[in-house]
Amino acid sequence: MAAATRLLSLSRFSSTQTLHVSSGWMQRPSQLYFQRYLSMTSPMAAWKNFTYEVKNDVAVMRFNMPDSKVNTLDRTVLNEVKELMEKLRSDEAVKSGVLISGKPDCFIAGADIRMISSCKTSEEVEALASDGQKVLQSLEDSPKPVVAAIMGTCMGGGLETALACQYRIAVNDKKTALSLPEVQLGLLPGAGGTQRLPRLIPFLEAMPMILTGKQAKGKKAKKLGLVDLLVEPLGPGLKPPEARTLEYLEDVALDVARGLAAGKVSTARTQNLQSRLVNWAMQYEFVRTRLFGMVKGQVMKQTKGLYPAPLKIIEVVKTGIEKGKDAGYVAEAETFGHLAMTNESKALIGLFNATTEVKKNKYGKPAKPIKTVAVLGAGLMGAGISQVSLEKGYQVILKDVTAENLGRGQDHIWKEMNLNVKKKKITSFERDQLICNLQSTVAYDGFDKVDMVIEAVFEDINIKHKVIKELEQHISPDCIFASNTSALPIHRIAAGSKRPEMVIGMHYFSPVEKMPLLEIIATDKTTKETCAAAVAVGLKQGKYPIVVQDGPGFYTTRVLAPTLSEIIRLLQEGEGPQKLDKLSTSAGFPVGTATLLDEVGIDVGSHVAEDLQNEFGVRFGGGDPEVLKTMVSQGFLGRKSGKGCYLYDGGKGKKGRELNPGAEEIFKRFRIESKGLNTDEDIQMRLITRFVNESILCLQEGILSSPVDGDLGAVMGLGFPPQHGGPFMYVDLMGADKFVSWMRKFEEAYGVAFQPCQLLLDHASDPSKKFHPAK
Repeated sequence: MAAATRLLSLSRFSSTQTLHVSSGWMQRPSQLYFQRYLSMTSPMAAWKNFTYEVKNDVAVMRFNMPDSKVNTLDRTVLNEVKELMEKLRSDEAVKSGVLISGKPDCFIAGADIRMISSCKTSEEVEALASDGQKVLQSLEDSPKPVVAAIMGTCMGGGLETALACQYRIAVNDKKTALSLPEVQLGLLPGAGGTQRLPRLIPFLEAMPMILTGKQAKGKKAKKLGLVDLLVEPLGPGLKPPEARTLEYLEDVALDVARGLAAGKVSTARTQNLQSRLVNWAMQYEFVRTRLFGMVKGQVMKQTKGLYPAPLKIIEVVKTGIEKGKDAGYVAEAETFGHLAMTNESKALIGLFNATTEVKKNKYGKPAKPIKTVAVLGAGLMGAGISQVSLEKGYQVILKDVTAENLGRGQDHIWKEMNLNVKKKKITSFERDQLICNLQSTVAYDGFDKVDMVIEAVFEDINIKHKVIKELEQHISPDCIFASNTSALPIHRIAAGSKRPEMVIGMHYFSPVEKMPLLEIIATDKTTKETCAAAVAVGLKQGKYPIVVQDGPGFYTTRVLAPTLSEIIRLLQEGEGPQKLDKLSTSAGFPVGTATLLDEVGIDVGSHVAEDLQNEFGVRFGGGDPEVLKTMVSQGFLGRKSGKGCYLYDGGKGKKGRELNPGAEEIFKRFRIESKGLNTDEDIQMRLITRFVNESILCLQEGILSSPVDGDLGAVMGLGFPPQHGGPFMYVDLMGADKFVSWMRKFEEAYGVAFQPCQLLLDHASDPSKKFHPAK
């Protein structure tokens, strides 16, 4: 027992530490590597996805899906795990096992979503979950202990598999993360995760993991008790670091497995005093009721009840605690089946598939990789673009016209990187390394070696033309010019260039370091190579890039404009900003509509609304444009000026905001009579129908190349309610005919602004037509 105690007390191994000497079964890494080539091994038995190799008396079960970057769980894999467990039990040559991946970056990424999507009924999905539970129960019940050796992604069904093992070892690096993210797909962990996790780690830690999908890495996972042992990654040697670390992890796992079989390593785990007190108190019903009530209150506060999965998770965990694991497993499988059939889950899975699809560069790998990026303009957007570029390994030149502006931009970058250090996303050493790749200048020094220039200057076509003409005197012939404009047509900007085929739009969203979308705008002259390079940069920056065609407002600004126009009309009808905010957030928008107007900037909204109404005519009408112009004339520019629909004092946040009396007076001055379509549901649908109809029109006109891009852009860039999956998925799930009936109702009262576009009418007349057809 002393040997086991000393082993379990080790929170990390390194290439120089003695793991355990006195017992004789733990050696230094060098000894482990030497032993690797001298140990007795039996020939490998092979399945499609697994190999089974006996090393002395330990069975190494290696998971390595062929022709795939990641390991996932599907029906074939689950059957193979079942057979592996039978083999392990019957194999007299082994006393324990190790489950490990053959892929350094991925242990198990979770269940294959296609397996769930292929099911037509809740009963099919329930049976799927029940089968998974039985397979993992056989793993948990194995008379021969199994060690999960975790390196890389360990998510969903991957973590559930690890939880069923008797012991867990993980690599302490950034890529190794453990989580149960099913809730983000509108589901719950369906293979025992809702029952095993709350029994393994403290209840108050387990619930947030299951309810939010948040990750636990390295030391955090060890502290929680999610893993029993950490190993440090190794550096380069005769093999790459990843390969050496994976071999080292296997060697450590082999020694631990032998220790478990010999009784020298204990699986007993202790929790801190607070957790033990909570566990003790939960034997009393009134305590459980209070705790689960608190958890439910937090869920309702964050989700407003719009997502069924978190509430169902609470019920299933409660069932397991009160009625036992068997009842908990039954409830888990039944609920998993029910949730898989909900519109919310279908919508969220659609978004997940969209994020996966957009990570593939459809233009191919650029012939010339981008290594150095120059950013023109050191304001918030320019600084943000510089920061995300630096963090992903680009050399960055930040240019502005004054040293003062440059200083503010550098301060912003430093502040944000320091924040990442505090959050332990990077170390202070890594921060300093990244900052060393930043060059700031008020001239064009070094621009001859730049591969791409991203301008983030004022939204004025004359200024942008002036910048291009200056710039082209200093850059190489193959340097790409990208504009961060949010509304100016790219072909107009490209008209100021000697090489318009290398001009492209790259529309980032503020704050750049947080917003995941990048809208790339191509003109009819933009080359495929330029598009490929822009997408590659966006992907490397960690963005979801969608490529749209050039046109007034592109996609995101264009679909937002009619919605903002409807907000103004509602304000003129006497609906207050606070009511509009409440109704829009209760519908699932992350930011209230009146607050959005203040955040965008009243002046920006006024300018864009006027430009787009000139382009598209009365269809973009709604509220009187003079409302915004009057607000601008009185200095009510939104949050940035301290006054918009609300008053901002700079310190109290949303709770401390008050309505702006000056803005209220303007709304009263331009007051119009309501037409009786002002119930809560009417107001929500007036906003949503205008947004969705314009989105579909963008697809009809070729601005969008696919509904997938439209859904992703709306959710990730504009905050369209994720539980609806985006405007195209929303119509599919509601039914185009029902959606059109809402528009006809509003069209009768308000006219052409609510006229359904032809593509929407086509879908309404033919129920078989879907923007996202079943595969």
